[in-house]
Amino acid sequence: MKINIAAVGRMKPGPEQIMLNDYLNRAALAGRPLALGPFSVVEIDERKALTQANQSARLIEAIPAGAVAIALDERGKTLSSQDFANMLAKLRDRGTGMAVFLIGGADGHDKTMRDRADRMLSFGPMVWPHMMVRAMLAEQLYRAVSILSGGPYHRA
Repeated sequence: MKINIAAVGRMKPGPEQIMLNDYLNRAALAGRPLALGPFSVVEIDERKALTQANQSARLIEAIPAGAVAIALDERGKTLSSQDFANMLAKLRDRGTGMAVFLIGGADGHDKTMRDRADRMLSFGPMVWPHMMVRAMLAEQLYRAVSILSGGPYHRA
């Protein structure tokens, strides 16, 4: 199952980008035997989508036909890392070809995006910078792959 991260904004070189790339590379290597991956990032240029509605419309356009859309949103459900891994495994085992994780801009997702999403997840009640959320999501994707493969990374 291919996994995309579609996010508003361009990531600049720095620690968040290093973490994002590192965890996605780890997930790709460990996920291949599990039929998880490849992992990729699609960036929505916020200079071309200035409003929340325009950003959501561009994110919706980034969802390929047949893909499961998972919006990261403060109104979403919080999952443990084990439950997140189980969710990915269930999607894969159902024959889902692609899952797209959607990260909004500074103002989050509008109602249209939230209504379009197949699922909504939250990283908790705190507000996180959307560039950090990319790195955090990438780490959780790697952790999920590690859990599903029985690897030592996740210690629960």
